[in-house]
Amino acid sequence: MTGKKSSATGLREKKKKRPEWDSYFLDIVDLVSRRSTCCRRSVGAGLVRDSRILATGYNGAPSKLQHCLDIGCLREQLKVPSGERHELCRGLHAEQNAIIQAALHGVSTKGSTLYCTNHPCVICAKMIINAGISRVVIRDGYHDKLAAEMLKEAGISVEQLSQL
Repeated sequence: MTGKKSSATGLREKKKKRPEWDSYFLDIVDLVSRRSTCCRRSVGAGLVRDSRILATGYNGAPSKLQHCLDIGCLREQLKVPSGERHELCRGLHAEQNAIIQAALHGVSTKGSTLYCTNHPCVICAKMIINAGISRVVIRDGYHDKLAAEMLKEAGISVEQLSQL
């Protein structure tokens, strides 16, 4: 041989670079998070069943309302710590938006996997449980002990994958 790789070797090398499904969908929700209009944290989420995306969502103000990026953050103005007083926010969480988008378009979330850039908060955990989502895969943690306990009690596995 002249030092060129055979086509079979080239194909094998390409397959080695192909991401596993969980990494693939986490990379997609990372991209979705870039649409966030939250001043504090950019979060992306996606619902997947049978390796097919059902819906995605990012955190930000409801449709037709002004974005926090444009008018400022109420939580910052009130000095509300992260993870507290969720009701003092104009925005929806990414997980909420993904579930709402599925409902809006008549797509069942039962038995799906939620991919999210962060661990869900307790409010989102309750929605995940009642939406029939069976598994959660996250990139980063988020300190909400009650959310973790509720998901565990409901039999919903939460797996954290680190970024490569």
